[in-house]
Amino acid sequence: MAVKTTPRRRCALPCALMRAGTSKGMFIHRKDLPEDPAAWAPHLISAMGSRCNDPKQLDGVGGGTSTTSKVAVVAKSTRPDADVDFTFVQVAVGKEAIDVTGTCGNIVSGVAPFAVQEGLVRPEPGQTSMDVRVYSTNTDRIVVETVALDEHGEYQEDGTYTIPGVSTSGSEVRCNFVDPAGSMTGHLFPSGERRQILRVQSPDVEEALDVRVSLVDAANPFVLIDAPYIGTTLRQLPSLEAQHVLVEAIRREGAVAMGLASSVEVASKTRGTPKVALVYPPVFSSDSSAKKTSDIRVQAYSMGLPHPSLQLTGAVCLASALCSPGTIVADLAGQAVLSDGDCDALPSPERTPSPPVPGAHERSVTIAHSKGTIQVGVQLDEAGGVRGCAVSRTARRLFEGKVRYYVEEA
Repeated sequence: MAVKTTPRRRCALPCALMRAGTSKGMFIHRKDLPEDPAAWAPHLISAMGSRCNDPKQLDGVGGGTSTTSKVAVVAKSTRPDADVDFTFVQVAVGKEAIDVTGTCGNIVSGVAPFAVQEGLVRPEPGQTSMDVRVYSTNTDRIVVETVALDEHGEYQEDGTYTIPGVSTSGSEVRCNFVDPAGSMTGHLFPSGERRQILRVQSPDVEEALDVRVSLVDAANPFVLIDAPYIGTTLRQLPSLEAQHVLVEAIRREGAVAMGLASSVEVASKTRGTPKVALVYPPVFSSDSSAKKTSDIRVQAYSMGLPHPSLQLTGAVCLASALCSPGTIVADLAGQAVLSDGDCDALPSPERTPSPPVPGAHERSVTIAHSKGTIQVGVQLDEAGGVRGCAVSRTARRLFEGKVRYYVEEA
């Protein structure tokens, strides 16, 4: 039986597919997309394979997960404080939609390597490393990326640096998020509170649930949930899916409290912003060494499902919150559990929060996630404010060429 179809136009978009941190996506020159960003969606949705709401992205280059369905749009910057401009696009999986409301720290770690490889920035002869200033158009912030160069002035891709969640090694790409606070809301604590209670309704919870959170905006806005506070409820839910639904309900209420949505219904339409994470106390080993394995533990979420590791912006946000007394992250950092205990155990008497260090200084924060740990160097000013957060990644170009796809004729 013949099916009536809308006329379509075949397109070819020059791009590079790159693994950046623990994410993967298309890296595209701004000049190769329509001039009006409002016209990008059909091209990126079809190129990734999300057309017809395909959750497998079989007819495109996407990987069928939120972490492998991303796009970096890059251009030489005209700003005096930046070398290149970067726009992040999250292409939905199983839905014909894109989201440009936030940014992606993993994908941004590939921007400087891409800029060097594409000649958007040029090192001086003999340079062995280079700082590339990347302006994020999504968040109006600068990320200074330090990349290694070979004897020819090209990005030195190979190396011995490793990150959890990636089985291969590469050269270190150090990303310094400059003044990350207030990336979308203008404030580190958009609600004006360092911690607060949200009243949340969820289908699998009979009555409204009180949830303790910190609403923090650093590199990306996050709803950080005190997991032990709702631990009993999480364990009693009938399925993992029910847990995910509850976490999403908390995220939506947080979006309203942060001023990012006028209602939970509006918040449901923008799943990428704010992001959300369950936060747990750190673990101490049960042997005589009592060695601390991290400063905090986290299970982040991405587009409604558990993130396989941790967003780089999530690391920045958590580290900023941990260095801010009064947040749930700072509180949980002082409530360690034994390695053979559970996440809801009572606070360990051997652990107390470190006192604030007076004066400008840098603090190293270690965050544990499902694949390992990530370290964040937090630069603090004399008043204890966050001036910057530095995190290291690796990045690798997988292929370059043209991705071919179809868009409907106007």
